[in-house]
Amino acid sequence: MARVRIGVLGCGAIAQVQHLPNLLALDEKFAVPIVCDLSPDQAAYVAKRFAIPRHVSTLDDLLSADIDAVLLCHADPKSDAAIAAFAAGKHVLIEKPICASLQEADAMIAAMHKAGTVGQAAYMKAYDPAFALAKREVEGLDYSFIQINHLHPSNYLHLDHFNVQYAGSQRPAIAAQRQRAYRETLRQAFGDLFAQAEPVCGITYGLIHDLYSLRTMVGSPRAVISTEIWKNNRSITSVLEYANGARCVISRVDLEKLWDFRETLEIYGDDKRVLLTYPTGFSRRVLSTLTIQGIDEHGTSYRKEPAIPWESAFTAELRHFHACITEGVECRTPITEARHDVELIIDITKSYITGQSVEKNCERQ
Repeated sequence: MARVRIGVLGCGAIAQVQHLPNLLALDEKFAVPIVCDLSPDQAAYVAKRFAIPRHVSTLDDLLSADIDAVLLCHADPKSDAAIAAFAAGKHVLIEKPICASLQEADAMIAAMHKAGTVGQAAYMKAYDPAFALAKREVEGLDYSFIQINHLHPSNYLHLDHFNVQYAGSQRPAIAAQRQRAYRETLRQAFGDLFAQAEPVCGITYGLIHDLYSLRTMVGSPRAVISTEIWKNNRSITSVLEYANGARCVISRVDLEKLWDFRETLEIYGDDKRVLLTYPTGFSRRVLSTLTIQGIDEHGTSYRKEPAIPWESAFTAELRHFHACITEGVECRTPITEARHDVELIIDITKSYITGQSVEKNCERQ
């Protein structure tokens, strides 16, 4: 099977903890000839640490290399790099959220279609073996209530278990330009509401893991009923409505100093419950768990906890990306679908700002 030559843009924590170790472990499927970071010192450090042959600090140098694909895991905005990569004929795996505005999403999608290459959102939870088992249990379920709880400590507590290093810093002019570019994408997304949206976008866009796994499981909601944000914009609760009348209550609360990461997706019908629990993304060899509760045809209550296959969600995600490129397999998390998640984040933010519900016209997917 052909090896895909992939370059990595962004040499921070997620590249060091997950992406590069997993790519190098999948050496029968991937080769990593080059890494890129806007900090030259960081690119050099990561290349040396992971024995990558070449390191660069500009996107142009990365895309001119002899590679088939790029993994974009640098700081936002990522849309400019994605569009340039598509224009260069590369396949693109892009970390979430893929962008901040629908205008960016549409530009990326157009560039992907023109290039005829793969554009995959790095939605690793959708490739988690436990997620696949849960989705099978949910199919056909007449659910009436969904609950998502995401209790998130500081990432420094996660990363304390790993040797994540930073060498040097971005050149000040480049860092300032990136910050201005990201603010402009938020201005695109919110228009006249930009001033009110900017302070809360850290927490609303931070819902991305919960929202894409929710949509992949049961589809897009019909409306955002309400949104509350508190704790100095570090906590959020939103209520979503589905076409069948079901409600989803989604909460994310940052517990900065308490090492107690919890993320659950719970789907309830009158006679069946599916409860999926994820580990932090900054973990290795820690499985998600799945609990199914129900009542069988004899009226007997049951509870089961299926054994979860020992495959990292990040590894499964990379295997799928490889299959999309080399075998023409249909992408399970294309950037065309990721656009729905960007739109929902914008609607949740607008619901908070206006204090009103935001109606959508989305059918179950």
